[in-house]
Amino acid sequence: MAAAEGTAAGSGAANHATEEFDKKCIFCKILMGEMETEFLHNDETVSCFKDIHPGAPHHYLVVPSKHVGNCKSLGKEHVPLVEKMVETGKEILEKNNVTDLNDVSQMGFMSRLIYRLNSYWFVT
Repeated sequence: MAAAEGTAAGSGAANHATEEFDKKCIFCKILMGEMETEFLHNDETVSCFKDIHPGAPHHYLVVPSKHVGNCKSLGKEHVPLVEKMVETGKEILEKNNVTDLNDVSQMGFMSRLIYRLNSYWFVT
């Protein structure tokens, strides 16, 4: 499966097999093309798109192309997947001229509360 960058909704469906789909998962719905989404990166391992409620000017989501319950369900076998997600996220940020990965000052107060270390949304 080839990477498809900058394509609209539906392009993720070919990369997302039905048996790897959870009909309740918002990310699976996005990858299956059920929601209008512009993919910044899309391959057989990971996909990246902008957050619909961004907490910062460059708030992108990198998700696995196969369903994973949540970040707390990841195990040692997922290390290569997580490394690929980090690599893809950094590539997307570099393409958008974001080079200071430690600068979270552009996040609003509420976003800093929601996306803080070890919260429901963020696991180290």
